[in-house]
Amino acid sequence: MTTPPFRLQEATIDDIHSAFRLGEITCRRLVELYLARIDAYDKSGPELNSILTVNPRALDEAERIDRSFEGNGEFVGPLHGIPVLVKDQVETAGIRTTFGSAAFEDYVPEEDATAVRRLREAGALILAKTNLPDFATSWFAYSSAGGETKNPYALDRDPGGSSSGTGAAVAANLGAVGIGEDTGGSIRVPSSFDNLVGVRVTTGLISRKGMSPLVVFQDTAGPMTRTVKDAAILLDALVGYDPEDPFTAAATLARDAGSYAEDLSEGSLRRARIGVVREAFGPGDDPNSSQVNGVVEEALEAMRGAGAEIVDPVSVPNLQHFIGVTSLYLSQSRYDIDNFFAERPGSHTVRGLYDSKRFHPRLDLFTAIAEEAPEDPEEDPDYYRGLAAREQFRRTILNVMASLGLDALVYPNSQVLPPTREELDDWKWTVLTFPTNALMAAQADLPSISLPAGFAEGDVPVGFELVGKPYGEADLLRLAYAYENQAGQRRPPGSTPPLSDEPQ
Repeated sequence: MTTPPFRLQEATIDDIHSAFRLGEITCRRLVELYLARIDAYDKSGPELNSILTVNPRALDEAERIDRSFEGNGEFVGPLHGIPVLVKDQVETAGIRTTFGSAAFEDYVPEEDATAVRRLREAGALILAKTNLPDFATSWFAYSSAGGETKNPYALDRDPGGSSSGTGAAVAANLGAVGIGEDTGGSIRVPSSFDNLVGVRVTTGLISRKGMSPLVVFQDTAGPMTRTVKDAAILLDALVGYDPEDPFTAAATLARDAGSYAEDLSEGSLRRARIGVVREAFGPGDDPNSSQVNGVVEEALEAMRGAGAEIVDPVSVPNLQHFIGVTSLYLSQSRYDIDNFFAERPGSHTVRGLYDSKRFHPRLDLFTAIAEEAPEDPEEDPDYYRGLAAREQFRRTILNVMASLGLDALVYPNSQVLPPTREELDDWKWTVLTFPTNALMAAQADLPSISLPAGFAEGDVPVGFELVGKPYGEADLLRLAYAYENQAGQRRPPGSTPPLSDEPQ
């Protein structure tokens, strides 16, 4: 069978590796092409503003990878030469890391975060660092370090947060794959808004060492990609025990870690039972919600077409109560962020940055954390009630799944379309009032994947979530892969077409 010629736009990890082997492209040339797209579409043209810092040594590192391949004909690892876009919440040795904050605009770490080290050991090249709200404190793309990021599908709409830059950049093909971070939905919301695959793993499967926290027992890095297989390949490199992060003892419970990509199957939805959580859909008489609902219904039909049994409706008892009582941002976040600051230069504190107004004024959650959160979470009389409710919440969801024999739950990631910049500037939504469903999996500590459902009017992306069981990432990825092969809802944004000198 003849291999099709390499095309940069929508290129997967497998596509790039095939092109390397066939001599169609070198790693240096690949990096040059992505840098040209960053210049044309992020800094010029539509000015997506998704990239904060380009790795100043990217071309040198690409040449070193090329020399290694030329010397022995072998890849250095499963991510050989893959240009990765990393959310600037994650420290990178020798590359400026701001955490989205102007207060850290000159900070250059001496060590890689563990997740970045694992990527490099697998052969990846860190291409650039991506924009995010200050310390990941918003669903929306406002940053004191980098300004506002645009959605490449609809330039007047938000790309979602807090992994806003990764979402916009990967969607626009400014790099091969991306790394985001998810506390309450910060991988999955931008993946939904930017027509991407975004994976939140069971907390502890991926080390958080070197990553600024928001709620330490919810935080996790994870892949943001254009295909399920690319997400699985990234997870194979990222998941693992790290003695520097005690939470990663959980990685020893993941029996499928390291083989996610090998076990994908197009037939995995046959006879799978998928439960539709109808109470997580928005009202049908709201034009924003009705469009989301209609697109998600098409995704459900695609799953049926792939052989799934759709159990509809499914109800989670006391859902809204659990989401409210298990939200611990205003108890935990100030403590976690301040502890992280104490080990970094600058003697910063949340309250100090707030008092000096060194944060983006549109970040209502950061304001609330600074004004309301205690220095120690145990000072909050409801703190332990919230912690206990998290286990109750998880057990309630798992009992629903067990009683109905469900393999996964499904619902829209967001009940409404990506908001316009005008709506956000007018304060139509705050972080704590925005109707995303991403909090459900995060606060019950269940793995979840956001997948492209399709497009509403005006080519506005809509995403949905599949939620699985603890340490069941492999099962969830198999279901997602089967859906992707049936539905094929990924397509590049019209605002960032191929450049004239790209392979196409």
